[in-house]
Amino acid sequence: MATSQVETVSTTADKAKLALAIALVAASLAGFYLLAKQGQIAQWGGLIVGLAAAVVVFMTSEPGKQFLAFGRDSWREVKKVVWPARKEAMQMTAYVFGFVVVMALFLWLTDKTLEWVFYDLILGWRK
Repeated sequence: MATSQVETVSTTADKAKLALAIALVAASLAGFYLLAKQGQIAQWGGLIVGLAAAVVVFMTSEPGKQFLAFGRDSWREVKKVVWPARKEAMQMTAYVFGFVVVMALFLWLTDKTLEWVFYDLILGWRK
């Protein structure tokens, strides 16, 4: 049995990039509120530019590269999925709804039957 080892390499540069990305996000949010008197264009522009800079810095770090690789692999797997035809999807959806209705009726009838047995027949609370 083979053992798989997970190696996490965090260099000082990667830690600095992640810290810079977090600082850029915080600065963007602070700038958003500080630029409130300058108008909405300056406010939103500062926020978007700051967040874009944070994303660029994050994507240059090793965790960012791993995130992009994960996204590419996920997209490749989604392309392999064979999606059902519309008719088949509608039929399966109808089966699910039908089953839910049948189960709801069954549970309602079971509840009312047990209520009648316990409260009316055994305890005699309802007359």
